[in-house]
This record gives sequence, C-alpha cells and structure tokens, in this order.
Amino acid sequence: MKNSAEKIIIAKGKRFLLRVEDSSQASDYQKYEDLRQEIWQFADDHLAGTRNLMCENFLHEGSSLFLGAFEENHQGEFILDSSHLVGFSYGFAGLKDKSTGFNHPDNLWFYSQFLGVRPDRLNYGLGILIKEFQKEILLNVLHIDTVVCTYDPLTAVNAYRNVRRFGMEVIQYRVATYGEYGGRLNRLDVPSDRFFTSWDLKKVPQPFIQDKEVADYLERMPRAVRVETREFQTKKGRTILELVTGIELELNEEFILVQIPADYYLMLNLTDVGQAEVRQIPVNWRLQTRKVFLGYFNKGYRVVDFLRDKGENSRCFYLLKRPA
Repeated sequence: MKNSAEKIIIAKGKRFLLRVEDSSQASDYQKYEDLRQEIWQFADDHLAGTRNLMCENFLHEGSSLFLGAFEENHQGEFILDSSHLVGFSYGFAGLKDKSTGFNHPDNLWFYSQFLGVRPDRLNYGLGILIKEFQKEILLNVLHIDTVVCTYDPLTAVNAYRNVRRFGMEVIQYRVATYGEYGGRLNRLDVPSDRFFTSWDLKKVPQPFIQDKEVADYLERMPRAVRVETREFQTKKGRTILELVTGIELELNEEFILVQIPADYYLMLNLTDVGQAEVRQIPVNWRLQTRKVFLGYFNKGYRVVDFLRDKGENSRCFYLLKRPA
C-alpha cells in the first residue's frame, strides 16, 4: 500500500503530491473541511466531525477514501497542512444491490461525493489528475471497479470531464436532489438537479464522436434547446449571456443535441442580482433543460457524448442517442 499511496505529478511546471490520507489523528482531517468551505463557501453545509472522519477512513474502521493534492513549497518540500492542500476528493464504498448486501464483492461500488480544487489552482488540471489517482487506488488497493457520483448537468467543465474524458454513463436525472443548496457554486433559488452517473474503471474510454467529426455533428444534428445570446446588466457590468428561448420535446431523430451554458458557475454568479429578468436566466435554464432531459430519457434516449464548439462562442452540447 505504501508505494501506491503517494504520487508526485507535474502540472504547468509545478509539482504536486497526490496522497492517500492515512492519519489516525482527528485534527488532521480538519484541513479537508476547511478547503471544502473555501471551494463551495456554504457554511450551513459541512462534513462530519473530524473524529468521525478519521474513523470513516478505510485504513482505520470505515470505508471512506480521502485523497489530497499538496503543492510543494519554495524549498521543494511537501508540507501536509491546510496551507499547502490545494485539492481533494472524498467518497466511500457502498452497495449496488441492497438486497444482496455484502455477500458478493462485486456488489460494491464507490460513491465519489466530493472533488474540489482551490479557486486559485483551477487552471492546473488537478481535477482530472485527482480522478485518475482515485481510479488507481480504487482498482489496486480497494479492488473496486465502479464509481458513482452526481454532478450538475448544466456545468460544462464537469460534463466534459465525466462524459467525454472518462466515459461515464448517465444513469438517471434527479430532480432537486439536494434541496436548497447555496454557496459559491450553487444558488438557493436554483433547484439542485443532478445527473447520477456510473464510471466503469476497467473500461477504456472512447469518445463516441471523434474530434474531427465534432463540427459536422454540431452543424447537422437537431437541437432540443433553442438558445440566444443577449447583453444584460449583471453583477459585474454589461455582459453577454446565453438564455433559453424555447425547447423541442417531440424530436424523433437518432441523434439530438442539448445545449447547456458554456460556464454555468459564472452565470450563477453574474445573475445574482435583484432584477428579476436577469436573476431568472439560470433558473430558466434549469427548468427548461429538466423537461428536455426527463422527456427524452423517458423515450429511451441516452447521453453518449459531450461536444464543444471550439469557435468564438464556445458552445457546449450533450449528444443524445435514440435506442436502436
């Protein structure tokens, strides 16, 4: 275990230590809660107490896996404290089939609950690197080959990573699954809808659409969401925003495109103003795309890829496919 518990990576010329947390001291787990609050900034939501977190660790009495990403200091050393922790993931082993219980090892899956990177370290690609390290630990140490998680279907950065990069399968659309959930990356007036996804760690991910074919698909495939861009007065001045102007629920083609905002997190922040028309923009995105996803999923359509238009507008689309 010891050799596989740590890994040094280099991102944009900077060294980071990826590490499985193994401490038996409750106080060492406070840094994960501190970083989580720095990332999500929602004080009413919190992890369990540090004593419970320590006991949860699979290296002690529980089934949880904590991974930390620490950046080196100016002396080239890795200090395992809050000031050097810049990313983390947290999750735990669970049961696929509750009626089977723990009778069969292949009935286990891993629920990945949190993955976060400090805001000032978002441009180092640490999210993907932490997930790849998590995969190594789960396969080689815990011997679990399925990961499940939820994510906001309107967040393009997560959609690209989960669907196109890792080949996760969207299992279910969950309506307002976390109730009211605020903070920097969510807003209390926007329902917390989520995709529930499954990641087969033994499967080699292959994009459904090759890069050279993306532009052709975006040009030809029908679109279930009609989108316009307009300029609005936002929290940070005049800004061009994408807004939904209509949806199509009766398409029957083999492939359907569902557009989402290029940066929903930014949209939530910019539209956090008193003017109702502006404030309603991300809410409308949620409510209209909810109808689209639920409607087409009920008809058997499934997400097969996530495509980005690399042009000036940087448009983002899920690709849905009708069952054969």
